Amino acid sequence: MQLVKTTRDTLLRPLQIVSGIVERRHTMPILANILIRKDGESVSFLSTDTEVQITTHANIGSGDDITGTTVAARKLLDILRALPESGDVTMTLQNKRLAVQSGKSRFALQTLAAEEFPTVSVADTYNATVTLPQKTLKHLFNMVHFAMAQQDIRYYLNGLLLVLDGNKVIAVATDGHRLAFCQVEAEQEFARQEVIIPRKTIIELQRLLEESDETVQLDIAGSQVKLTFADIELVSKLVEGKFPDYTRVIPKGYKNDFTISRDELLRSLQRAAIMTSDKFKGVRCIITPGSMKISSTNADQEEAVEELEIDYGGDQIDIGFNVTYLLDVLNNLKCDQVNIALGDSNSSALISIPDNGDFKYVVMPMRI
Repeated sequence: MQLVKTTRDTLLRPLQIVSGIVERRHTMPILANILIRKDGESVSFLSTDTEVQITTHANIGSGDDITGTTVAARKLLDILRALPESGDVTMTLQNKRLAVQSGKSRFALQTLAAEEFPTVSVADTYNATVTLPQKTLKHLFNMVHFAMAQQDIRYYLNGLLLVLDGNKVIAVATDGHRLAFCQVEAEQEFARQEVIIPRKTIIELQRLLEESDETVQLDIAGSQVKLTFADIELVSKLVEGKFPDYTRVIPKGYKNDFTISRDELLRSLQRAAIMTSDKFKGVRCIITPGSMKISSTNADQEEAVEELEIDYGGDQIDIGFNVTYLLDVLNNLKCDQVNIALGDSNSSALISIPDNGDFKYVVMPMRI
């Protein structure tokens, strides 16, 4: 039974969309597969790891019949990538094997029954629906994703807090050492609601969302979030738990602040980072009126010193930071200038964009 007949690139696109979440090693072998369902011309491709599920559709079916199967995602993707760009590809289901043919190249892959594939059940009703341009949601995630924790025992930190509040959509991420906050405005108004989206889902959405004005619809249920955009549907479980109160973490009223060129500060920190040790990524910053001195040392008594002129008339502050946390935010921002506000040597620093209250980055000091 012929499932698909189309060009290589037309078939490759939906497979690339769904294969990102497929795990190479899994306790359930069938989860290394993708589910292919054909209903006449319409063919759907679905993958899941039981936490996240991605579905996409393409009108590339051959014949009028309805059928389905599952096949190894990575093998099928590798085969298609290796085929010549021009030329048609056919996929045929015969005797529980999927035959892939293009020109004089033929492959036969094992399949597992579609009925055995464990799909995620989609919620019947949703508490809130948000519609934003894809590029706006992508920007929101990009501004905070780097501050998410990785495999932290506090599982609620291994994700991103999404807050609906009035007409604001807010994203917050923290690993306990730094916190990133960003907000955008929506055309709708919402009752306040908070959900934690898993790290893996955020990384996948950054890959799939495009820099376009086409909309993405985000539906939130009690334990699930669904995003629909272009011809893609992504369903993800939410992380249970209580996220820290970010409003208490973001400092207010710091009097010691200055504005500096983002690129100049980034280059100085990159150079200073060369002399830090792998385990101890600390840099020391001494801020005095008119000057910022950045220094680093390592176990071999090597050191780096950078001096920058700044327009600053506040207190002298001697403070240390993990240089990686500073580089992460400066690499991620696209603005020309950044504003740095400080309390004292033992207080967190607040990095923001001048004349823009939509982004804030808090980083804790470290002892040098």
